[in-house]
Amino acid sequence: MTEPAARFRDVLAVREFRFLWLAQAQSRVGDQIARVAVALLVFERTDSAALTALTYALTYLPPLITAPLLAGLADRYSRRAVMVAVDLLRAVLIGAMAIPGLPLPIVAVLLVAVTCPEPLFSAARIATVPKALPGNLFPVGMSIATSTDQIAQIAGFALGGVIVNAYGPHAALAVNAATFLVSAALLQFGIGPHVPEHDDPSSRRGSGFALAGIRLVVGDKRLLAIAGLVWLVGLYVVAEALAAPYAAEIGAGRESVGLLMSSIVIGTAVGALLVARLGTEWRRRLTVPLAVAAGLALAATAAAPPLWATFALWTLAGVCHAYIVLAQVRFTMFIPDGMRSRAIGFAAAGLQTAQGLGIALGGLLAQALSPSLAIGICAATGALTALVIGVASREAVDLFGGAARRSAERVQRV
Repeated sequence: MTEPAARFRDVLAVREFRFLWLAQAQSRVGDQIARVAVALLVFERTDSAALTALTYALTYLPPLITAPLLAGLADRYSRRAVMVAVDLLRAVLIGAMAIPGLPLPIVAVLLVAVTCPEPLFSAARIATVPKALPGNLFPVGMSIATSTDQIAQIAGFALGGVIVNAYGPHAALAVNAATFLVSAALLQFGIGPHVPEHDDPSSRRGSGFALAGIRLVVGDKRLLAIAGLVWLVGLYVVAEALAAPYAAEIGAGRESVGLLMSSIVIGTAVGALLVARLGTEWRRRLTVPLAVAAGLALAATAAAPPLWATFALWTLAGVCHAYIVLAQVRFTMFIPDGMRSRAIGFAAAGLQTAQGLGIALGGLLAQALSPSLAIGICAATGALTALVIGVASREAVDLFGGAARRSAERVQRV
């Protein structure tokens, strides 16, 4: 019998989720404010677009290395303690960056340092959500969190511009430091310790502990397939990365760049809320089809349609990007609690790598062909890959039900 979907108010009634949700939302706004502040700070001092872009990249690159290395700490210790410690550390480091007159090399070092523990925090947070929201509450909670995260990104960039313009980049960095302190307080007093569950305490020791999550994902056909679907975002994010040259190609003005970039974010926020109320069986059935549809909607960009049509296609692609929520829910629930943070950390590192490689590939294709063709080729490749993954892993059987349900039940028993 299909488990009925939970209601939004059922999820928001859970005290621990409310604190996790609020802590993440306001912290995400602060992160985006800081990205704007750092970019403008570097550009003002150097007048170099290359150095500004390099500094912006430093907010994404370190987690590629630290995600699989640090995430295991959230499977060793209280996840609340891990999250609070990371927030306090980041508050101190960002606070130091807010000091006026700090040399740019030191700012860069601090920026790398503050981004390094981010995967540890994310792994601990995501691993905590299914404990705070058991059963059918968990998928709805993930949908709410994802939708809020998308909205927070837009709000953060907008507020970042306002704060920097009114008070300068150092004030904006101070605001971000304050959001980390608020997050630490909300988590410390709003949720329980959430110590990871281990059948054998000795399993938390040994040199192979940090790599156990990688071995689990790589060794399980279904987990690797779900992670692969998430990593396809690396091909879909090319549209956002090439929004500026694409707008120039179709003759749209500069003001259209922000509109195009926000269309996918808005669509994802809407899509995450739409899939929240899906029952268990529909969540299984729609993961692969939505992943394919997201690529097909973006692939139509190859025809270089006018601005209004592009906006509609990219928004539709964003709605279909809600497959990521479905994939994350399935991935998380298939992982034992004592190994969730390490597996999530590995998946997060793969996503970061895929985004970096996808953007690099899209840039090369745009240079050789055109932005529209680059976006279309990458998106079509993503759609085809999603279909292949679905067929190869039997995820596509979800379209017909039955076999996938029995297969998933066997995995859960194991």
